[in-house]
Amino acid sequence: MKSAEPKKIPQELALFFDHLTVERGLSPKTVEAYRSDLLRFFDACGKAPDKVGREDVRAFLGRERAEGHSAGTAARRLVALRTFYRFLILERKVESDPTENVEAPRTLKRLPEYLTPEEVERLLEAPDAGSPTGLRNRAMLEVLYATGIRVSELTGLTQERYNPQAGFVLVMGKGGKERVVPLGEVAQDWVERYRSEARPRLLKDRSSSALFVTARGGPLSRQMVWILITGYARQAGIAKHMSPHTLRHSFATHLLEHGADLRAVQILLGHADISTTQIYTHVEQERLKRIYRQFHPRA
Repeated sequence: MKSAEPKKIPQELALFFDHLTVERGLSPKTVEAYRSDLLRFFDACGKAPDKVGREDVRAFLGRERAEGHSAGTAARRLVALRTFYRFLILERKVESDPTENVEAPRTLKRLPEYLTPEEVERLLEAPDAGSPTGLRNRAMLEVLYATGIRVSELTGLTQERYNPQAGFVLVMGKGGKERVVPLGEVAQDWVERYRSEARPRLLKDRSSSALFVTARGGPLSRQMVWILITGYARQAGIAKHMSPHTLRHSFATHLLEHGADLRAVQILLGHADISTTQIYTHVEQERLKRIYRQFHPRA
């Protein structure tokens, strides 16, 4: 009995896979991902590439979702199709792109894990403020939670970028964009205590422009900060996974829970686009529901 012959793929697909490998130099793993997604589509569609229409693409994406595939998987397959048809148009193999105006299935963005106010308190109290490094670490944690700045922004803080009179820090964010972030009284008190008691002892006779310094007199690294944070989280009995942004997410979530405007949070976080801040929208919605239930006579 003869074994089944391998299914022949359309010539246009073969040209595209060669293009990805030879001209674009993509890795075999990436090319195989394109191959898998495109063959899945054309096996399901049953049409030649030049016969595919917009409704075929939409019907395929609908079936993918109905079969239980995630929105992210369906969106990835649409990207593969779109890339393929852009190639065919450039090669003059087709005249129109059937993926044009086809929207990718929306993926639900999960709110990153954040700490409760009680967990934040336990984390902040974990360092031993009786030692120079412990006092530095307490001040550092207070600043992270009070401002919501990124770890890279924290380690980039200099003495000149901290203004104790006005109560703010000047942060250098992504893309070299600066923003002014207020520093609460509690955090400022800890920073002032660190600067007067611990920083001189860490530096000894050395000088440094960095606000937070190591025992060798240099600036803290991002890796060191997060080793310290995860260690203090374990010490405080916090079982949640601590990512580099956990305190930043806690800062944003707690602001919104206490009535802050989403636009204000966007500015404080340094997000260029409000859509990035909208991962916290459900927090805002829950707060509005509570207000409605509390004050509406027919709630």
